[in-house]
Amino acid sequence: MRENATEVTAAGIARLAGVGRAAVSNWRRRHADFPRPVGGTAASPSFALADVEQWLRDQGKLAEVPLRERVWQEVAGHPAGAVQALVHTGCALLLVRDRPTAWLELTAASDERMAGLLPHAVDHVLTARLGPDASPGTPGPGPAAAPSEAAGVHGAAPGVHRTRAVPTPTEQALLPSLPLLRAAAQLAAEIGAGQTFEFLLGRHLDANPRQYTLTPPHLAELMADLAEPPKDAGRPASDRPLRSVLDPAAGTGALLRAVAGPAALYAQEADAELAALTALRLALGADGTHGSPPSPAASPSPAVRTLAVRTGDTLRADAFARLATDTVLCHPPFNDRNWGHDELAYDPRWEYGFPARVESELAWVQHALARLRDGGTAVLLMPPAAASRRSGRRIRADLLRRGALRAVIALPAGSAPPYGIPLHLWVLRRPTPGVRPGPDLLLADTAGLAASAGEAGGKAAGGGRDRLDWPVVRAAVLDAWRDRADLPGVSRVVPVVELLDDDVDLAPARYLPLPAAGGDARGLGEVRERLAETLRLTARLTPPPAAPAVPAHRPRTTVGELARGGALSLHTGNAAPGGPGPVLTEHDVLTGADPAGTTPTDQAGTPPTGPQAPAPSPAPDDPVVLEPGDVVVPVLGGGTVVRVVGERDAGAALGRNLQLLRPDPTALDPWFLAGFLRGTANNRQASSYASTAARLDARRLQLPRLPLAEQRRYGERFRELAAFEDALRTAERLGGLLVQGMYDGLADGTVTPA
Repeated sequence: MRENATEVTAAGIARLAGVGRAAVSNWRRRHADFPRPVGGTAASPSFALADVEQWLRDQGKLAEVPLRERVWQEVAGHPAGAVQALVHTGCALLLVRDRPTAWLELTAASDERMAGLLPHAVDHVLTARLGPDASPGTPGPGPAAAPSEAAGVHGAAPGVHRTRAVPTPTEQALLPSLPLLRAAAQLAAEIGAGQTFEFLLGRHLDANPRQYTLTPPHLAELMADLAEPPKDAGRPASDRPLRSVLDPAAGTGALLRAVAGPAALYAQEADAELAALTALRLALGADGTHGSPPSPAASPSPAVRTLAVRTGDTLRADAFARLATDTVLCHPPFNDRNWGHDELAYDPRWEYGFPARVESELAWVQHALARLRDGGTAVLLMPPAAASRRSGRRIRADLLRRGALRAVIALPAGSAPPYGIPLHLWVLRRPTPGVRPGPDLLLADTAGLAASAGEAGGKAAGGGRDRLDWPVVRAAVLDAWRDRADLPGVSRVVPVVELLDDDVDLAPARYLPLPAAGGDARGLGEVRERLAETLRLTARLTPPPAAPAVPAHRPRTTVGELARGGALSLHTGNAAPGGPGPVLTEHDVLTGADPAGTTPTDQAGTPPTGPQAPAPSPAPDDPVVLEPGDVVVPVLGGGTVVRVVGERDAGAALGRNLQLLRPDPTALDPWFLAGFLRGTANNRQASSYASTAARLDARRLQLPRLPLAEQRRYGERFRELAAFEDALRTAERLGGLLVQGMYDGLADGTVTPA
């Protein structure tokens, strides 16, 4: 094996071959010629990727490694680590997209020659997108700095990394990455440079979920829409000034990626590695060609999208201290006691009061206001405690008196991490001198909408992030913000004078109590009628008395044998909710709910087109689309739940932690298959147990060998049992709703005890 060759773990081998990790462990034990570990640990060894690929081909277990899997394995097994590999890949993809001819000339040379020439070419595109790479010792701009420097683009405050967020990689660093860069360029030729980087970065984020705090794309889009300035309809597009947007805690760049149209984007991130990834992500998603925001005297074309990303602790060392932007979008770190309380006591940003040590979020609020021009808008994602903690009441009161805080919007639990609590959106506007402050505050609470949407769709309320009906939540939030109207149980415009009490508690739930479960007495009557009808249906579907029989000893087969014989095919889910179409999640299968999400359509029922609908692009990971007759089995949990896909589920994507069995209808009845897969003993023998959970290997599930006519006889009985189970589940849900509604009605006086 050559030095610095790409390595791959057992999990990566399983992904390459399309099998479970248990199969890889079996290969290692049973095949003496299986490649030996070249790194890692005894518990998690790593292997040379080239050796593994050759062994899989020799064994007939791999015809050809998909290109995207090869590229990802090169990233995951890079000797300098996945982050460094992603940075090198992003630099190369920028070169591929912006200077394709130069890239082709470089790839024609040997690896050594290419590594020597690549840094200069990369520096050229990085400078064009992100500005020049100033040396760390360069002094900061003085009082007479040029306008562009005064804006914080090429200069930075003391304590901030003055270098560009993405330094130019050296020849020695690039040499081990050249196979990866060549493969990534091939993938970019298929799906595009930006999509290639999104695919690789998404894989990295999925593989390290505890290392990064993510802002979900749907929430980022909502925050960007809340901050959208009024349309300048009477002004030609070429005369409109370029909008400037700042994210002072950029993270992975999700908020700035959600900004629509041409804009000057500014970002600061404390983690240097994450700042580099974010800068490349934004650059590869940008429309412009130059990374330095223009001076005030310039007249940029609306087609130019500018970008400046800096590394550093925003509160302690602001890289954009002289910048005044139109918009600030921010998902700040929550509950940070080490935000700089002791060092920043006399900072001029604290116009509304010095935040207590436990009020780091209010420090970020004031920082956002300080970086806005007069009349500019900021939208921040906040923990609910920031609206009601007594230690922040004076700052909240001053924000209200001066008209800076314009709305507090409570989101349903599951909208963003931490997923267990209902986070808030704060919409702020920097006061304009001479303009009278707004006399009221918009309070909105969408928790009730999420629950009612779940009820309407036959879903259990409070099901978490996979169960949110996000289009309903989004529409309610935007309507409440744009109309500033009172909607019972959803939004209320409250006069500031009513909020300025001893607590200055701005939690929307305090002013917008949820309606009683089931509604008023009339609504409870309707629930009762539906429950009675469901109970009658349940009685009709109750199975007849079980007839005893002598246990049959029938020849059996396994799902794995049926798959090898072509009687069925196995597929693994990879889709996540929040995309453009519905997704069948593990939660849906366990609770019997409909697939999460809906496919967006216009009023005519067709997918959207035109400027608001991005052009379709090849998906880097094609989802498995459900078809009628598919059988879905959860991988985790050790339960005995199986779902047969019907017409209402068809077309949805298969979610994570699910396996799909697609039987050949001429050989297997789907209900027969599903029924025998639900057997308790069958699941126990096919499950492996870890310290905290059980994992089901669908290939080991067994079922008897029976003629198709006999299969259908069993299948009909299993179908009847499934209908009985659905009726019981519906009766349980309606019964709980009726009971809680009666409690609420008696407690609030809308129902009499008579």
